[in-house]
Amino acid sequence: MIEQIILGTIQGITEWLPISSEGILVLIKTNFFSKQGLEETIKQVLFLHFGTLLAAFVYFRKDVWSLIKTLFDYKSASLETKKIFKFLIIVTLISGLLGFALLKIFIGLESELLLSSKILTLIIGFLLIFTGILQLKATNKGNKDTHDLNNKDSILLGLMQGLAVLPGLSRSGLTVSALLLRKFNSKDALKLSFLMSLPIVLGGNIILNLKYFVFSIELLCGLVFSFIFGLLTINLLLHFAKKINFGYFVLIFGLLVIIGCL
Repeated sequence: MIEQIILGTIQGITEWLPISSEGILVLIKTNFFSKQGLEETIKQVLFLHFGTLLAAFVYFRKDVWSLIKTLFDYKSASLETKKIFKFLIIVTLISGLLGFALLKIFIGLESELLLSSKILTLIIGFLLIFTGILQLKATNKGNKDTHDLNNKDSILLGLMQGLAVLPGLSRSGLTVSALLLRKFNSKDALKLSFLMSLPIVLGGNIILNLKYFVFSIELLCGLVFSFIFGLLTINLLLHFAKKINFGYFVLIFGLLVIIGCL
């Protein structure tokens, strides 16, 4: 129970920051709590993401409701909503296919190479460094908004979100950085990044967890804490993330993770 409370709380806070909440949870789960295979660990981490998904639904409820209405009345939707809707469909298809393939490959490597927690920690450290470097290259100097979305943006963001299935690659860090590099303003970059997460997290839980899901009070507790802390911190941390480049933090954190394994 304590394990799920801690993991749920960490997920609720770190989801809104570009520091790879998945990587941090896998590190904590692998090194401090009960040992599981990588596949089971990632499935559990994905389930905790469902809590912050619900928090994002509440926070972005107006945008989500507009997109849901577009499903039933596409012709009457505004041009901006149509562009976001098309963007999310392409991004979700690409990131879903790429993410599923990468996850299977990564899990297969674990089985073949018998990855120890130390080696897995090293891999996450190097992926964190990559995330940090990308964030440092992205600058908030663009003025494009959601009206400027095109197919190139959709394909690029689908690839970035798909890569983020690997623990250590921050989904929000990669997607926000990619949008900034494409000259989108920081406000719309953050909004699009989190709207992108909603269908992929929901779909990932349905595909990976629904078939073999076993309900328990412990898992429910983790989900509830993830939702509560996600809802309590989303507004503050999204504003915090707009003003601070977390690239240096992620870079230093990745180096410390690697040094700790040596």
